[in-house]
Amino acid sequence: MKFRDQLWRFSFEQLDIRGELVYLDESWQQVLARHDYPPNVRNQLGQALAVVALLSVSIKFEGTLIMQIQGKGPLRSLVTQVTSKGAVRGLARWDGMVPDGTLQDVFGGGNILITIIKDSGERYQSIVELSGINLAEALNRYFLQSEQLPSSFQLFVSPEHVAGFFLQALPVSQAQSKSSYSEMADITDREENWNRVNILADTLRSEEIFNLDPARLLHQLFNEEEVHLFDPGDLHFECTCSREKVEKTLIAFGKAELENILEEEGSIKVDCEFCNMHYSFDAVDVAALCDQDTAPPPGATFH
Repeated sequence: MKFRDQLWRFSFEQLDIRGELVYLDESWQQVLARHDYPPNVRNQLGQALAVVALLSVSIKFEGTLIMQIQGKGPLRSLVTQVTSKGAVRGLARWDGMVPDGTLQDVFGGGNILITIIKDSGERYQSIVELSGINLAEALNRYFLQSEQLPSSFQLFVSPEHVAGFFLQALPVSQAQSKSSYSEMADITDREENWNRVNILADTLRSEEIFNLDPARLLHQLFNEEEVHLFDPGDLHFECTCSREKVEKTLIAFGKAELENILEEEGSIKVDCEFCNMHYSFDAVDVAALCDQDTAPPPGATFH
């Protein structure tokens, strides 16, 4: 369907609330094709991909948004990324059987790191407590407590599709400039509107978001509200790895370390877990790298 692999924004004309819908179809299949994920790992990874896609509207410049969870439980690592150009990718690492339980059961405690990196290198990071039943609940708490913005995530995952639904109350400064209605609305009105819209949104089911086009879905949920649906942004699977990036990472190891690896292994092999791309460097390649005059700053990493 034409709305697959797209992010749709919408707003309520008479309410201080905005929203988003995201659909990942082909891009989700590309992620799954790289690794054989157990069902519960796949479910967590799909939810995280929907989240970064929904949060991508916060990228107001050329750059990348990354969400990372490092746990001590069965699902020990989860990373999802989206760029300002709509490229998404994701990866999960796990040990043994991953249960279908709370975030504590699945990840064993920890934090969610949300990082926005400008292409120029400047970065911003937020830390979200890894607590609650699921990822949506953890993020709802974070936006309410840390950003003072009531927010609501709903995340849906199947072997074929990933979808996400997001609502957020506008900051008071934005709400007051939106319409005359907003200027007169007091805190009680805002709370009542927010609660009413979320009660309607909570009726959303997976079969509806997977099968109804955005306009029909929003009309079905909020048929008594005036909802404006904006043009969508396209999403696609793409890995940002490259031989050039691997070369820069290898240079950071230094000539002596690279020669030691060559002596022991015969060649240097680097695999990208996101896309299963394989890079190989022999003695001639390493010699050429070590002859280069420039090197990346200390601590450079390959993603």
